[in-house]
Amino acid sequence: MQECDARMQERAAELMEQVRSMFKDTTDILQTMDLVDSIQLLGLSYHFEKEISEALNRVHDADFNDHALYDTALRFRLLRQEGYHVTPDVFNKFKDEKGSFMCTLESDVKGLLSLYNAAHLGTHREIILDEAISFTRNHLLSALGDLKPPLTTQVSLDLETPLYRRMRRLLARDYIFIYQEDATRNDVILELAKLDFNILQSLHREELKNITLWWNEIAPFKSLDFSRDRLVECYYWTLGIYFEPHYSRARMITAKLFALITIMDDIYDVYSTLEESRQFTEAIQRWDAKTVHQLPEYMKDYFLKLIHNFEEFETLLELDEKYRLYYLKEAMKAVSKAYFEESKWCAQRYVPTVEEHLQVSLISAAYPMLKCASFVGMGEIATEEVFKWITSFPKIVRASTIIARIMNDISSHELEQTREHVASTVQCYMKEYGTNVHVACKKLQVLVDDAWKDINEECLNQTAFPIALLQRIVNFARMIEILYKYTDGYTNSSTKTKEYISLLFVHPILL
Repeated sequence: MQECDARMQERAAELMEQVRSMFKDTTDILQTMDLVDSIQLLGLSYHFEKEISEALNRVHDADFNDHALYDTALRFRLLRQEGYHVTPDVFNKFKDEKGSFMCTLESDVKGLLSLYNAAHLGTHREIILDEAISFTRNHLLSALGDLKPPLTTQVSLDLETPLYRRMRRLLARDYIFIYQEDATRNDVILELAKLDFNILQSLHREELKNITLWWNEIAPFKSLDFSRDRLVECYYWTLGIYFEPHYSRARMITAKLFALITIMDDIYDVYSTLEESRQFTEAIQRWDAKTVHQLPEYMKDYFLKLIHNFEEFETLLELDEKYRLYYLKEAMKAVSKAYFEESKWCAQRYVPTVEEHLQVSLISAAYPMLKCASFVGMGEIATEEVFKWITSFPKIVRASTIIARIMNDISSHELEQTREHVASTVQCYMKEYGTNVHVACKKLQVLVDDAWKDINEECLNQTAFPIALLQRIVNFARMIEILYKYTDGYTNSSTKTKEYISLLFVHPILL
């Protein structure tokens, strides 16, 4: 197996050099854009960050006036994805004198798909991009029955979830097979994509094995057999945040936090009495192993192991990184307080307003804490200034968490209400506005769409923080799209989630 991996890595290194030569030799702007797009969609961009950055600078600076819809939309998407300010006015030339998109575009399926994907990088008040989504979606749906592979597959997948909102690893796997059927493909890039996917899959399997050994040492907690055992799903979720080899340490820390917070969630949500929840919350706030005797018997083991794991995380950090654990502990304490607040609502059968609910449930979603956790194991890019910022609940974190909270509630509220459970945002909306469940879900979905625009806006209004950090937060939102689009794919992981996990960890790509 090791010999096979070594051969694959040696061959991949040869192919990477050939791809680097392509970046040097390609001077045509359209060919450059197609090269960058293919590399990114195939999951290879982490090998060519410098080359892509230089290529997109050239694309940005090039004269780009008289191009067709496909090229114009591709340029817009590639540049916006990297944080460039590009005006949507570039699409005005595709409108008629009445202000509608030209009917002659209806037969240009590749152009429509390119515009559809580009328009999902829109921000607030970019009305032309909202119109573009509606226009392209309708015509792509109409055209679907007449298309041939690989375009059929591509259009179907993108209509389900647009490119920008897709989990990067699954997108790469899907796109390898789409690209393979493309007559204009580059076989060097295709071979590299397949090899790279399999090399990474081997690494991810090894990490999953190691985290399973860790889990077996601390779990299943016999006293907590009511809790969800979702370790593989936790690692899969974390893989959606970062898959690259150099983030291995960060990935392991975050995956463990996912598993630990799931147990804490279930203690509050499923099992503990209100008094037990209060005792547990006080112990978490004090964060001292000596307080363990104050807890009910079934909580003691978990509490001690939670503290022990934070001590373990500290040993993984360099001396000048250890301060990060302070921010993570404070974030954990905030989650605990939010869980307890919801326990009180549940006990009192209190249904708050949507805004009141979100003030608490955006923290209890645990996404702000997990975003902080995702930076803990990253390298020097995550400075103390970054931790002060991420724990201040900035706009991009709030937006990503709104997507998580609302999509989770829409997909799981019916199941949760079959048992005693705190009111979801769906129930809160129905009560506050006197609507039925269908209207409530539709209105809340608007908040999700607005939150994506907030994320897009924040990625364009970059502060001192690199796009590599902001992309982690975008990736958290992307994982919600795949886990909660139709059902709660985390709690009920025998659904599509099981299939996706198999594709990423079980089945290599045939070379």
